Amino acid sequence: MLSERQLQILQAIVDDYIRSAEPVGSRSISKREDVTYSAATIRNEMADLEELGYIEKPHSSAGRIPSHKGYRYYVDNLLFPHHLSSDDAGTIKTLFEERFQETEQVIQQSAKILSTVTSYISVVLGPEMYDMKMKHVQIIPLSEQKAVIILVTDSGHVENYTFSIPEGMDTGELEKVVNILNERLQGVPLVQLRTKIAREVTHVLKANIRNYRQIVTALNQTLQPDKGDRVFYGGKTNLLNQPEFKDIEKVRLLYNILEEDQLVQQIFRKDSHGIQVRIGHENDMEAFENCSIITASYSVGGKEMGTIGILGPTRMEYRRVISVLDYISKDLTKMLTNLYQRD
Repeated sequence: MLSERQLQILQAIVDDYIRSAEPVGSRSISKREDVTYSAATIRNEMADLEELGYIEKPHSSAGRIPSHKGYRYYVDNLLFPHHLSSDDAGTIKTLFEERFQETEQVIQQSAKILSTVTSYISVVLGPEMYDMKMKHVQIIPLSEQKAVIILVTDSGHVENYTFSIPEGMDTGELEKVVNILNERLQGVPLVQLRTKIAREVTHVLKANIRNYRQIVTALNQTLQPDKGDRVFYGGKTNLLNQPEFKDIEKVRLLYNILEEDQLVQQIFRKDSHGIQVRIGHENDMEAFENCSIITASYSVGGKEMGTIGILGPTRMEYRRVISVLDYISKDLTKMLTNLYQRD
């Protein structure tokens, strides 16, 4: 257990280092209005904190910086509830004022807002295909030869595919196709749709629709299993403005990973329920050893559907980022739920 004095000094070191990106010395801590200890006393306590592994001395500097262990203690024990500032709330509200028609538009805008407000990299994972169920299907003729099939899921996710209308098929038959599909497929998980179509729907279409094969082909094209599991980024170059990332090799490793969407999904979906903070080596990847990842989940209609997160240096503004992430994840949940209900 740390003493009250050690707690106050550790918090001062973390707060000052987050703000300045410069090692913190005992003299600068002693000048703080909320600190009543002498520089000598502070030096002694800093020596103990260093021995315990909460702070470390970079190179030959006289000051100290937080270690990963120090950041973890700070996040777990020294962060108090923080209300979003009126400036941040106003920025988020302004950027969210646009009216969106599709899930992807809302998610893309959320990624943009997160990176704009925090100045870090934002990562938003779209709803996983495996969690979605079909809500309804529409077929809209574009011309006498072309039509688009639109599939809407229970999360508000939309897939569409343009196909050639089979020769001789009129509007009445297209409506009949839509009725059959909605009757047979509503509520079926997307991952099971192809099997359901092959085993139960194709023979019904065959019995009622001429040239039904083109409809089945269009459905299978629309239901590509890799769709819907998309990664949306905001502010990918933001970390280049942070002093920790002047090392080109560190940056190269980091950005190579950000090009691998499947790997990013794996990293950001890990333990994503609620607000989660992973610091430095807790991310289990060399490229992220100088980074922290903070994630939150978002829901649609009460069901957890995706992840929204921030990637930044370990020296990030944890209190502010957590409050922004919490605020935006709730806004995202509200907007997607309203979009789903409108559909």
